[in-house]
Amino acid sequence: MKIISSIKKDLQEKADVEKVLHLQKFFKAVPGGYGEGDKFIGVSVPDQKKIAKKYYKGCTFNEAEELLNAKIHEYRLTSLFIMINKFERSKPGEEQKAIVDLYVKNIKAVNNWDLVDSSAHRILGSYLEDKNKSLLYEFADSGDLWKQRIAVITTFHFIRNGQYSDTLKIAEILLDHKHDLIHKAVGWMLREVGKRDFETEYDFLRKNYKNMPRTMLRYAIEKFDEKLRKQFLYGEIE
Repeated sequence: MKIISSIKKDLQEKADVEKVLHLQKFFKAVPGGYGEGDKFIGVSVPDQKKIAKKYYKGCTFNEAEELLNAKIHEYRLTSLFIMINKFERSKPGEEQKAIVDLYVKNIKAVNNWDLVDSSAHRILGSYLEDKNKSLLYEFADSGDLWKQRIAVITTFHFIRNGQYSDTLKIAEILLDHKHDLIHKAVGWMLREVGKRDFETEYDFLRKNYKNMPRTMLRYAIEKFDEKLRKQFLYGEIE
C-alpha cells in the first residue's frame, strides 16, 4: 500500500461526521464564504499532527503534493504538517529548498487561514530568514487574499528572531486592505512585534493608526494597558 493511501485511511478512521457542519461554518466553507466549496471530514488537528508525524519520513514529495491538492481540507492540512516535519528535520540546503519549492508551486492549495497560519512562518519564514524576501512583497501586492495572509504570517518567524522591518513594510502595504482576515493577521503580527519591542510597535501605530481598519488596530493594541488602548481607540495619540 502506498503511504498516501495509509495516510488517507488513518484520517478517515479519525473522521467525525458530527464535526463537519461546525467546521464548514467555522471556516466559511459556505456559499459566499471565503472557504466556499471546501470539504471537511471532521478530523481534529492533534490527530492530523500525529498522523503526519507517523508518515512524514516515508511520504514522498509527489505524495505530499497530491495530498496538498486534495479537495478535503484535512488532507491538505496533514500534507502541510508532513512538509513541516520534513523541513524542520532536514539540514539547510537542497532538501529544504525542495520543500519550499513544493510549497510555493502549490501555494493555491494553502487556501484557508488555518492552512496559512500553520505553515507559512515554519516553512517560508524559516527558509527566507537569511535570504532575499522579494517573494513576500510579490504576495503582499498580489491582490490574492491567501497570498497576502501568507506574506504577513511568514514574518512571524522573523519577529521571533528580532527582525521586524519586513513585518512593518508588509503591514504598510496591507494597511487599507478590505478583508478582516488581513486586518486580523496584520494586527496579530504587530502585537507580536510589540511583545518584543514595544517602542517599534508604538512608533508604527502612532504614524498609522488613524488610517488602520478598526479590527487591525484592536488586535494590535490588545496587550496595551487600558489607558493607552483607549487613547488609540479614541484617536488621542499624536
